[in-house]
Amino acid sequence: MNQQKIPATVITGFLGAGKTTMIRNLLTNAGGKKIALIINEFGDLGVDGDVLKGCGAENCTEDDIIELTNGCICCTVADDFIPTMTKLLERDQRPDHIVIETSGLALPQPLVAAFNWPDIRTQVTVDGVVTVVDSAAVAAGRFADDHDAVEAARSEDESLDHESPIEELFEDQLTCADLIVLNKTDLIDGAGLIRVRDEVASRTVRKPAMIEARNGEVPAGILLGLGIGTEDDIANRKSHHELEHEDGVAHDHDEFDSFVVDLGAVADIAGFVEKLKAIISAHDVLRLKGFVDVSGKPMRLQLQAVGSRIDHYFDRAWTPGEKRATRLVVIGLHEMDQGAVRAAIEALA
Repeated sequence: MNQQKIPATVITGFLGAGKTTMIRNLLTNAGGKKIALIINEFGDLGVDGDVLKGCGAENCTEDDIIELTNGCICCTVADDFIPTMTKLLERDQRPDHIVIETSGLALPQPLVAAFNWPDIRTQVTVDGVVTVVDSAAVAAGRFADDHDAVEAARSEDESLDHESPIEELFEDQLTCADLIVLNKTDLIDGAGLIRVRDEVASRTVRKPAMIEARNGEVPAGILLGLGIGTEDDIANRKSHHELEHEDGVAHDHDEFDSFVVDLGAVADIAGFVEKLKAIISAHDVLRLKGFVDVSGKPMRLQLQAVGSRIDHYFDRAWTPGEKRATRLVVIGLHEMDQGAVRAAIEALA
C-alpha cells in the first residue's frame, strides 16, 4: 500500500446494525487523527449525520462531515461520491483518514471499485471494508422469511431462486468485508452467538476476520490501519448482482421503499413505543428511525428501531429557534403498504 495515499475505511452493514454508534465511538477515540466522514442515507431524513455532528469530536468537526442524501451511494458513485471525494482532496488541510458510512441498503462493491478512478486512485486507498452485523437480528432470522422452507424448495427444484433481496444484500456486504464486526452480542447468549458466527461464516466464501462488539465499542486501532488496499482485490468480491448480470445492467433498489412521517409532540413515550412495535410487526417494517418531540421535555428523543426492537434515548437539548417536531423515517420492502403504515403512525400523535 502506498503510504502517501490517504487511507479510507468503508463501513457497511445492514439496516440498524449499529454503524453510526460504532463511528461515533471511533470519532471520540481516534487518537488525534483528523478524520473526514462521508455519510450516505437511505431516505429523506439525515438522522445519522445529525447524530454524528453532535458528538463533539475535535478531530472531526461539522465541516468534516459530508452527507450524501440523493440515493444509495452504490447507485450514485459518479454523480455524488466522485465529486465529493474530489472536493475533499482539494482542501488545503487534507484529512489523515476518511471514513465512509454506507446506507444500510448499499452494495459496497461499486463504492470500492470507484477508488480505482484515476483521480482518486493516485491519492486514496481503501484501508479496509468493515461490515457490521446485528447479531441479535441474525439470531432471530431476520434475513429469511422461512429459511427451512427456502432450502426445501431449492432441494426440490434447483431452477428456483427464492433468495430475498435482503439475504442477497446481507451476503454481498459480508463478501466485500475485510473485517466483520458482530455487534450487539450482549443481546444474545453464548449459544446464540455461536449460531450467529456459523450463520455469518456460511454466507460468504471469503473468510474475513470476525470480532465481537457491544454497543459498537471497537478500538480505533482495530478499525483503522488495516492496510488492505481493497480496491486491488475487488474482482474477488463480486456481488450477487455482478455475478448474475455481467452484462452491465444497472443495480437499483426497487425492492425497498422509504418515506418520512411528520408528527406533533408525543406525551406518553412508553405507550408510543409499544404502539410502534405493533405497527412494525403488522406491516413488516424493516427499519424505523428519527427524532421525537416529547411534551414538556427540553431534550430531543432519538428513536431507532430494527424490526420490533426499539431503542430510544434523549440525545441533546432542542436549540433556541429550532422547530420542535417528530420526524420518523420508515424503510421497508417495496410491497409495504405505505398508506396504511403512515396512517397508523399518524394516528399515534
